[in-house]
Amino acid sequence: MKSHIKSWDRLENYLVETRLLGSIQNTLYWDQNTIMPPSGSEWRGQQLSLLARHLHDRQTCNEYVDLIDDAEAELASVVPHEIVDETDIASKTQNLALLKQELRRQQRLDSSWVGYMATAKAQGYKLWQEARANSDFAIFAPALRLLISLRKEQSTQLAEPRSCWETLAQPFEPDLSKARLYDLFLPLRHKLPELLERVKGYDNLHKFSWDIDEKDQILLSEKLLKVWAKEDASVVVSRSPHPFSITLGPSDFRLTNRVVKGNPLSCFLSTAHEWGHSLYEQGLPSNIHQWFPWPLGNATSMAIHESQSLFWENRVARSKEFSERFWSDFANAGAPFKSGIDMWQAMNPLAPGWNRVEADELTYGLHILIRTDLEIELLDNDLEVDDLPAEWNKKYSDLLGITPKNDAEGCLQDVHWSEGQFGYFPSYLLGHLISAQFSESMSAALKLEGVNSPDPIGFCIGSGKESSLLAWLRKEVHHYGRKMNAEALVEKVTGSPLSSSPFLNYLSLKLERLADTT
Repeated sequence: MKSHIKSWDRLENYLVETRLLGSIQNTLYWDQNTIMPPSGSEWRGQQLSLLARHLHDRQTCNEYVDLIDDAEAELASVVPHEIVDETDIASKTQNLALLKQELRRQQRLDSSWVGYMATAKAQGYKLWQEARANSDFAIFAPALRLLISLRKEQSTQLAEPRSCWETLAQPFEPDLSKARLYDLFLPLRHKLPELLERVKGYDNLHKFSWDIDEKDQILLSEKLLKVWAKEDASVVVSRSPHPFSITLGPSDFRLTNRVVKGNPLSCFLSTAHEWGHSLYEQGLPSNIHQWFPWPLGNATSMAIHESQSLFWENRVARSKEFSERFWSDFANAGAPFKSGIDMWQAMNPLAPGWNRVEADELTYGLHILIRTDLEIELLDNDLEVDDLPAEWNKKYSDLLGITPKNDAEGCLQDVHWSEGQFGYFPSYLLGHLISAQFSESMSAALKLEGVNSPDPIGFCIGSGKESSLLAWLRKEVHHYGRKMNAEALVEKVTGSPLSSSPFLNYLSLKLERLADTT
């Protein structure tokens, strides 16, 4: 067994160094999005391009191939009569399979393309910021055109039996196809507009004709994280143009938020959302140092990731029970709340808006359907970049009944395409579906544990026992890492295939409860 351990350790040491380089890349990305001055973007692009090329070389070189082959050969040499940990053998076998899968993808990519892409992403982000600040899509259009061209070239090099868009979606949602996506989203395309039409008669007066001082919004968000047991030794919160969460090491978790003028709940809700992402990262096997470099230690998909962030943002922070606990804190900061009902209504305005990040649960899915349709059109159906603003506005008019006033409110509002992230948007809506399905199973489990309430999750929130919710997620979801893909994990946890029904049922019930308060 000594040779087996030695071979595995050599591969692990190599992977650790690769992850260290990747974490340096992530640290530069964090800095770029938080405190880097705009004039540093060109140099940062060169730094990221250099790192990307080095990482690609490490992930495709002969030394790495030999390390994988040696580890695989020695793992296969374990004879049946030896006393071994079968779970350990199975985990190592799956880790090797995932490493070889990614190796094949990386080997097909030209090193020069990797460098060009890193530079284009850095430049795209810079021009997106400028275009958004000036509400002028024309500033960003050339960068977007280049990013689309490079992603199409990536798809060609990978030569997978999928469309370009499906190929680009694989890192976010392994095995996802457009056919499966259409199947899951079709009920939403029909039902969400119907629900939106139903709530038009609700008398919800909270349309944010008021605001809260920026400093107080930050303090309220800090209190939220304190209530949810943020550990200052391992978690840092900063500000960025677009909120995000990122892990820089086994015990180094970062998240950002932002204050949006005229939307006094945005900072609070985006903090809840990003904290959900971070909690998932903190619960993965990669949080244990020996698992950090291995594929199984990582998240299985961005839909699972989003299910966790959306659970804490929507199921918890937007709940009536949570508003009953926090409304007085907001009132003391200047919000016109006289009760928890007031805050609950404000948290759930049930009105179409142009901004995805600020959208309520009812309209959020429509924002994602629009983006998914448009990026498929851009990548698979040759929609011209110059036509994007008009197509965007048309879809908003058709689905939400509103038209953005300018490009900043329209197709420039999201950061994703400026970084070449095509194929990510469906993960948000899939996350809604998964979160609802997980919540049904969580509720059933809490009832078995003695939570005697028609809404066990709401009961835990109202009594300040969110730790019970996190404990269930840790036990049932987080620890699996990449042992199975998203839909397999959903079926294992809930006993049923992924469906839109739990989400639509949850949403309909919530709308009925909100209607009773208007």
